[in-house]
Amino acid sequence: MFCSLFKKDCQIMLAGKFFLVAFGSLILYTLFINFGYVNFMNAELYNVYLYDPQGTQKEVSELIYPVDSLEELNTALSTDANGVGVDASSDTLDIVFYFGSEKADNHRADYALSLLHQENEYTARIVGTNTLESKQRKEMCCELLFIEIVAVGFLGIASILFKEKQMGVIRVHAVLPFKKGLFIMAKLTVFLLSDLIFAVLMTAFNIGFPDAVAILPAVLVQTAILSLIMTLTGFGCTMMLKDFRQFSLAYVLIVIFVSAPVFLSANTSVKMAWIDLYPFYHVYMGLKNACFGIPVTDPVYYICSVGGIVILFLIVRTAFHREMGKEG
Repeated sequence: MFCSLFKKDCQIMLAGKFFLVAFGSLILYTLFINFGYVNFMNAELYNVYLYDPQGTQKEVSELIYPVDSLEELNTALSTDANGVGVDASSDTLDIVFYFGSEKADNHRADYALSLLHQENEYTARIVGTNTLESKQRKEMCCELLFIEIVAVGFLGIASILFKEKQMGVIRVHAVLPFKKGLFIMAKLTVFLLSDLIFAVLMTAFNIGFPDAVAILPAVLVQTAILSLIMTLTGFGCTMMLKDFRQFSLAYVLIVIFVSAPVFLSANTSVKMAWIDLYPFYHVYMGLKNACFGIPVTDPVYYICSVGGIVILFLIVRTAFHREMGKEG
């Protein structure tokens, strides 16, 4: 019975062009990362401007641009938003720049100081094994993979279920003698396998096959967790809503609710006090760390993930039984 349900779901997804859409998304994401994002974000070193009217800084790098007044320093920074200004007119060095993200600002300040002092404690050095390009590839690959599963996967399960409702598939299964949980398990298996295959191809095409081999086990684990959560959420919403029009509003709200706080907290200086209690933030960071070769080892994370998936499954099964009771 499970094999029959699995085969039926694959046929519906093929007929609905789901796999074609997923493959098209993969191609678009790959083109964007390889020919757009990496080239556009190929940032150069920060420009550093020094105002030192008394000449207190004796050992400065040739990369520093001297200015003659504070007004000239402010003008330079107003036209170079990523630049760093150093005000050495007083006893204490003042670092001046336009505020961005906390981590990037710390790097900019350290880089400026490294150009002022040639002692070892101020010398900038390369840390880690990722080049700028590989870091950009891994970050964007993680973000697009997260968006694909949250948005496209969530919408895909709903479109298939609403189509089955219209075709009378659920009405037929309501009177068939089989375990109703198999219907849900077949859907979960199809979408889980498709998401895992997508993750493998996405990682290999955009991060590179040699690096992908090392990180894929951890990436697939995080992909599986996110895939199961979103598939069950989409399944539950479909069972509770009457038609696709109602689902469209729920889709927009859920996708924004899931993704917006995550990307704001992970990629900008906006830090919400409650973000550490937000489950999707931890799933996203687990996926991001996996892309950088840092698998999650905290058992509490996996216990909470499995517990959340089980609770969602029970809720979905209850909603599905109620829907089948209506159809029957």
